[in-house]
Amino acid sequence: MVIGLVSCGNNRQQQVPKTTKVQPPPEMVSGNPKFADSDPVEWTGSKPWHYPVHGVDVSRYQIGLDWDQLRANHISFGFIKATEGGDHTDPQFYHHWREAARVGIPRGAYHFYYFCRTPEEQARWFIQHVPKDPGALPPVLDIEWNHQSRTCRLRPDGETVRDDMRTFLRIIEAHYGKRPVIYTTPDFYKENDLGRLNGYPYWLRSVADHPSKVYPGERWVFWQYSGTGRVPGSPGDIDLNVFDGTPALWRMWLAQNGIALR
Repeated sequence: MVIGLVSCGNNRQQQVPKTTKVQPPPEMVSGNPKFADSDPVEWTGSKPWHYPVHGVDVSRYQIGLDWDQLRANHISFGFIKATEGGDHTDPQFYHHWREAARVGIPRGAYHFYYFCRTPEEQARWFIQHVPKDPGALPPVLDIEWNHQSRTCRLRPDGETVRDDMRTFLRIIEAHYGKRPVIYTTPDFYKENDLGRLNGYPYWLRSVADHPSKVYPGERWVFWQYSGTGRVPGSPGDIDLNVFDGTPALWRMWLAQNGIALR
């Protein structure tokens, strides 16, 4: 959602600590993976391991990933940072993009939105750098407040935010032929009334409670539940996500987006 960025201030963008420790394989609970976590949460209600289809999101800070190990340990998809604003590309994007494809993990690219550039300019930048691959997951707009930005303090009102999002999303959808996914955070969703932005699948960040508690009434396709997950194949903490559905529904969702599993 969503969900590594040079300037972003949330936990999922912090540099992965270097470690030689081999991460433990996931515990299996009723056939679903339950990954270890360096900062575990006492979940109430529905828990991440109630969902069978898990994935990661990665950026320049995930150095040394072993994508073969990720796939072998129940990682079913990956979202990869590609661009930010209108002049920044993630230096690890193409490496992650190729490696995920090599091992057969469905992967998609995300763009981190920058409020001091126009949506048209940012959409063109994303299109310039992300291959038009019919076998890729839908593109993602990652939109959230960047509290640590040193170059842009602009905070548009909710109506402007939603209008700019629609512009970006329309351009991206027209180019890639797939309905984009929106990644966002609880504060940004609430402050900009994103519940009024209909018609797009959501990837929601919620690392302390289930999305149904944090985003009441909102439907979602992906849930980012941890920024401190531990997965074999990653040298340190990594973001973890689930798909909202069974393996059969996952295959159906992929097929609807023109993606065939290997």
